Amino acid sequence: MRGWARAGAAVLVLLALTSCSFTAEDPTYVPPAPLPPLAQLEQAPLVDPAGYVAGEDVLLFATEDRGIACSLTSARGNHINLPYETNTFGDAANNKLDTVPVAHCELAVYPPPAPADVRDDCAGTGLGYLGGVAVLQPVQATYGACRSGVTAMESERGPKGTGQGPISEAAVLPEGGNLERNGLRCTAYNGGVACGNVSAGVGFFISPERYELLSPSVPAAPGGSAETSKTP
Repeated sequence: MRGWARAGAAVLVLLALTSCSFTAEDPTYVPPAPLPPLAQLEQAPLVDPAGYVAGEDVLLFATEDRGIACSLTSARGNHINLPYETNTFGDAANNKLDTVPVAHCELAVYPPPAPADVRDDCAGTGLGYLGGVAVLQPVQATYGACRSGVTAMESERGPKGTGQGPISEAAVLPEGGNLERNGLRCTAYNGGVACGNVSAGVGFFISPERYELLSPSVPAAPGGSAETSKTP
């Protein structure tokens, strides 16, 4: 009996050893390149917007590192309804203006705008057109604006930021998350944020190191960056 017991134990040990599996990293594996921004916006699953509501008809989110904050909101002319910047969107004088959906993003650290993307002479001075803000409307994406001083994002999360305020309290959109409001989408991916109107082929990608403005007028080049994109 003892012989049979020893033989049975040996079989069990052999089975246990042969059932083990080992994995090793493949040194030749190359991760696939990130999707182009508009493809990412089209394919990434939408998340429930309920956790990102920040006021009437506004969605607000921050990236996981809180280096970028974005609002999916509305504008009347140049007046954008934002939970983190003083604005005149609600002034009665602006009620006569059409209300359009807008995606507005700010970065704590950002690249300067390329000369071709400067859209304002800043009251004739030619000075003060700064980066750090990207805006998407249904048929146009822009980067930068005339301003003096820092943005709300820089004030809270920049190199000398306080770390306190509405942006610091914004819900985090996880990597790959995708939010939509009134036909505009924003997704956190590839170290930054892409926002776009997929049906119109218009959008932008922003990160602390670079940005792209996406337009349907020129097809996207291989690798996902459009020829019209600007990367300072």
